[in-house]
Amino acid sequence: MKDMELVKILWDYMKLNQKLEKCDVIFGLGCLDLMVAKVSADLYLKGYADKIIFSGGFGKKSKKVWQEPEAEKFAKIAMDLGVPKEKIYVENKASNTSENFKFIKRLIQTNKLPIKSCLIVGRPYVEKRSYAVFQKVMPEYKGIFTSENVECEEYFGRYVGEKKREEISVLVGDIQRMKLYVQKGWQVAVDMPEHVWKAYEELVKRGYYQYVI
Repeated sequence: MKDMELVKILWDYMKLNQKLEKCDVIFGLGCLDLMVAKVSADLYLKGYADKIIFSGGFGKKSKKVWQEPEAEKFAKIAMDLGVPKEKIYVENKASNTSENFKFIKRLIQTNKLPIKSCLIVGRPYVEKRSYAVFQKVMPEYKGIFTSENVECEEYFGRYVGEKKREEISVLVGDIQRMKLYVQKGWQVAVDMPEHVWKAYEELVKRGYYQYVI
């Protein structure tokens, strides 16, 4: 089986394909993928929520290439696309998914925002892991998870050489975390089919282990 066929197995597992609904707020989860900011802004402009919370400081990848926190960069993009500044909240300290939701929750409580339902935007291949962390940290809220509408091959086709290998390695590392972080109490348990785990193990053997713990 070719590398990308194995990657597609992991991609399909991590995608939730949930139906969009109008919510109280949109969460844009920080990362290097600027499409997260653009999708968040698009959903706001289409009326899916009347406010956006961008969360993200400097992650393991963004700290190497950006001089400003992820959330602040995302907020600027959203404003350039037409989202009013007063409709955007920024949490610029989180460095991982668990902190994203912990710090967002604190922001909601501090600002006494009337929020019960959340539309969570992230990278396509982190939907399920985001869901597992969200259910652990914010179980009292309703969450719907979405991302850019893009196919696996097109998404990873944007990268070449070592950058493509690194991006795939992030996905491979996230599959491991789906099991490991349950044991640490950082997310709820989610079923892991045997064929998915075998695809993960094969990709690790083929050298995609940069983000494996």
